Amino acid sequence: MSSVLPSFRSVSQSARKIVVVDLGFLGDAVQLVPVCWEIKRNWPEAELHTLSAPVGAALLGLTSCVNKTWAFPLGPQSPPWWRHWNILLALRRERFDLAVNFSGADRTIFVTALTGARWRAAHQGGRQHFWNRWLIPQWVSRVQSDQLVCEQRRQVLAALGCELGPTRFDLSIPPPDAAWANETIPAGAIHLSVSASSPFKEWPLEHWILLASELARTTGHTLIATSGSSPREIEKLRALVSSPVGRQIHIFPGNLTIARLAAVLTRCRLHIGVDSGTTHVAFALKVPTLTIFRDYPDRVEWTPNSPRDRQLVAPPCACLRVSQPLCSQAQRAHCLGEISPASVARLAAEMLR
Repeated sequence: MSSVLPSFRSVSQSARKIVVVDLGFLGDAVQLVPVCWEIKRNWPEAELHTLSAPVGAALLGLTSCVNKTWAFPLGPQSPPWWRHWNILLALRRERFDLAVNFSGADRTIFVTALTGARWRAAHQGGRQHFWNRWLIPQWVSRVQSDQLVCEQRRQVLAALGCELGPTRFDLSIPPPDAAWANETIPAGAIHLSVSASSPFKEWPLEHWILLASELARTTGHTLIATSGSSPREIEKLRALVSSPVGRQIHIFPGNLTIARLAAVLTRCRLHIGVDSGTTHVAFALKVPTLTIFRDYPDRVEWTPNSPRDRQLVAPPCACLRVSQPLCSQAQRAHCLGEISPASVARLAAEMLR
């Protein structure tokens, strides 16, 4: 599929209600924020809506450029997309003028078409079906780059004829949540994010225990640890607290709203975590991040890239070359275990200085 003509923006300039369809989770929503600011800048008179997973909607609700967030239930317990007729009908009743899709995935293509928007555009990303152009007339060719996902999405808008300004996140934390964090979290804390959406992105628990012990002994900073709401993530955090260093860590096991998580991060001098949505939230809030990554083909696109951010990257796992990987059997990424607590502690000390 060829790229759209730059005249798309001028043709749709009269749009007064726009919806961005991106059914991503927390990290995806963070990367969508700069795009929403650009849409608001190029269509300043339009009302901007977003459609994402519930956790993404909660994050996008922290941006003043978005007028309304819509949550589309996703996850293991979620029924097929076509059973969410109540949401789809409600979207259609909004009578959107313009719908933009940045993923090009099959599910989002159908949802974008069902909004009934007069102008529809998408970024070529998923499989190419013969019905794609029937459902969405305008397509932007796949943006291939080593830039962050948010920058790639901004280039999609440039291909649609939009003028781009400086990249901005500008998340606004509600005053009650900011006040709660100010009363609860000492300024200059170190935030530990020990879990991710997949166990194959997680650093071993025993490494976290050794790291926390070293940080508590040498830095003098309060340690804060949070987790997602899944039972596996909560259990991992509780296991950390049950360790000998646990008494020195303030924990929030899966019970924080996204607004409160953001408020906690603003009280922190450093975020140490894995490849997760929380790391992206910290990056958006300009909190220095130290991220423990395993290497994979698109990692650079999801790696915080400001001068205040650092990473330790495990080499590609040998499991990628075998038919029955040991990592799958053990439900952990052995390659991440090769990154030592001492190396993380040294880099953290350097960043704190």
